[in-house]
Amino acid sequence: RAIRFDVGDVRSMGRTAAGVRGMSLDDDTDEVIGMVVFEENDDDFHLLVVSEKGMGKRSLKQEYRKTKRGGKGVKTLQISSKTGQLVALKAVRDDFDLMITSLKGIVIRMPVSDMRVMGRATQGVRLINLQKDDEIADVAVVRNEDNADEEE
Repeated sequence: RAIRFDVGDVRSMGRTAAGVRGMSLDDDTDEVIGMVVFEENDDDFHLLVVSEKGMGKRSLKQEYRKTKRGGKGVKTLQISSKTGQLVALKAVRDDFDLMITSLKGIVIRMPVSDMRVMGRATQGVRLINLQKDDEIADVAVVRNEDNADEEE
């Protein structure tokens, strides 16, 4: 699940404060895997989610309705035995690349533009072929080398 709320809903606190609830979790097996901050008027960014079995997708931020903080959120990926649990959540643009690393040390780099934008409650597409006993360890977003050269 994912929740979208205004950053202004989180009040400033001191260093020793416990904080405020951002999202309500279902049970002890649920955990927060990430957070991204979007500029309100920047529609170039998409939400990318990746599952432990190598499935992933990009979604528009508008697919996630704005709510108050502390809610349960809305479904962001159709979890199944084919997808596994979510392991990464990132803010991406078309001119970014993904570095995907598996537990067995396989690393691939792929352009974000190769992934089509999908609805928020779909399973996504296969990003990497993994061996039967392998899983995604981490996903990093890096600048596309072609675009970095142009800017320099």
